[in-house]
Amino acid sequence: MRHYVSTSEQGINRNSMPFRLFEKAKRLGTWDPRDIDFSQDKEDWESLTELQRDQTLQLIAFFYSAEEAVTHDILPLIYAISKTGHLEEEMFLTTFVFEEAKHVDFFNLLLSHIGVKKDLNSYHTPIYRKLFDEILPETMERLIDDQSPKAIADACIVYNMFAEGVLAETGYWAFYESLKKINKMPGLLEGISNIKRDESRHIGFGTYLLQRIISEDSDMLDYILNKLQSLMPIAIEMNNTLRPDDVSAFGIKKEDGAAYMMRQLNARLEVLKRAKGKTIEEIYNTEVLFE
Repeated sequence: MRHYVSTSEQGINRNSMPFRLFEKAKRLGTWDPRDIDFSQDKEDWESLTELQRDQTLQLIAFFYSAEEAVTHDILPLIYAISKTGHLEEEMFLTTFVFEEAKHVDFFNLLLSHIGVKKDLNSYHTPIYRKLFDEILPETMERLIDDQSPKAIADACIVYNMFAEGVLAETGYWAFYESLKKINKMPGLLEGISNIKRDESRHIGFGTYLLQRIISEDSDMLDYILNKLQSLMPIAIEMNNTLRPDDVSAFGIKKEDGAAYMMRQLNARLEVLKRAKGKTIEEIYNTEVLFE
């Protein structure tokens, strides 16, 4: 007989971090890509140099396909969490599919408005495909048969901590550094700001979930830290791919992108280290700092 948490004496824990993130998603995750005005972006796009357009398209292609990939690959994590009986976590995870699909919608509308119709798959480098064609789907699909803490931690590390918390955050930085300083592409930047806000909640959830796993088994801390650090060569190679020259067409130094990326990694590592020795209640009651 199925046990229904919602109607049990325990009920929904509305004070838990995942439920508070769910509340934020309800309030802040309803932006519509169709409400963004791309008219200036079309004009700005034509004003960029050929090299600037090419480098911007590569960054867009990386994001666009990554959003499609995680839309496909998030479902096993929802399944795994539902099987472990954490209803509040499952409730928040339901917002991921909607938001990732909406991010795909955004990039589709952007490209349509600026008149880019060509195939962008040529921008996908071998290291990009290694992550999004192999590592991510294989890690997530494992959850269909294996809902162990280690399997869930692996999924959370690859998806939330690395793909979103390191790579995507560095990509947002690159968009702003490239376009904000020259005051171009306001619709693109507005959409990126909205996506960043959505994914900050995803990263917050990933941080919480790994903290919960560590609080339940302190030996998992070293495993999680080592796993996250082992992925960094992929990030470094991607940064080198996006900025093959020392300085991009927008004046961004390759070394600045690498430094930002390492700051993101170290920030994630420090937060996870603080989970060791904390109780489940302390993890549940962690302040929600993510929008």
